[in-house]
Amino acid sequence: MKKNLHGFIAGLLLSLGLAAGSVHAAEGGIAWDKAPVKTNDMASLQNGAKLFVNYCLNCHSAAFMRFNRLKDIGLTEQQIKDNLLFTTDKVGETMKSAIDPRQAKEWFGANPPDLTLMTRSRSGHGGTGADYLYTYLRTYYRDDTKATGWNNLAFPSVGMPHVLWELQGERKPVFEEIQSHGHATAVFKGWEQVKPGTMTPLQYDQAVGDLVSFMAWMAEPAQNTRVRVGVWVLLFLAVFSVITWRLNAAFWKDVK
Repeated sequence: MKKNLHGFIAGLLLSLGLAAGSVHAAEGGIAWDKAPVKTNDMASLQNGAKLFVNYCLNCHSAAFMRFNRLKDIGLTEQQIKDNLLFTTDKVGETMKSAIDPRQAKEWFGANPPDLTLMTRSRSGHGGTGADYLYTYLRTYYRDDTKATGWNNLAFPSVGMPHVLWELQGERKPVFEEIQSHGHATAVFKGWEQVKPGTMTPLQYDQAVGDLVSFMAWMAEPAQNTRVRVGVWVLLFLAVFSVITWRLNAAFWKDVK
């Protein structure tokens, strides 16, 4: 129940941040960190799937992904049924949100966006959509001037609080004031841990990396197969080109 409650809040509020995240990141905030996307690491994808279901799926849907497709990342059908089916009892169903769309629209003015293709749709000048999400979920800090009590370096004045703060703890950014041409500029230098979370900073970064990796895989489940097939096609074309070149030379050698 506690996980579902946290997931409900996380998924609901994440929609507020994601809906315009890339636009705000382009207008201000820090540079995006490179996301450690590992779409061929089954353990990472499985942990990301667990985080996604627990913290996102209560409000967001992934309407283009079926639960039984998770067998592609090494989960058995029984594992999916036992651990991930919170919003349906059929493993062949799509990942639908637990929230009622009519209630969501009445409460919040709009339905939370579908997350199936989020990592593909949020790319920008700062990097890929995975880079944005990875940075966004790791740059929250306490800000008592905000209604939610939180702010975000990647998405300044974000309306979404830090729903994963129990995992990460509380941090505050450290800025250094630099004088340039008579103007003072605050430059971000790093983080100061105020309260520890249930995870170490490294563990939290890895967890977010797993979540983002799963979302990147979910946006194109066939990408690993496509890459493997593409490599073999290129090798075939290379060998065939050599054969064709030699045949061409043999055909024209007696032609003057």
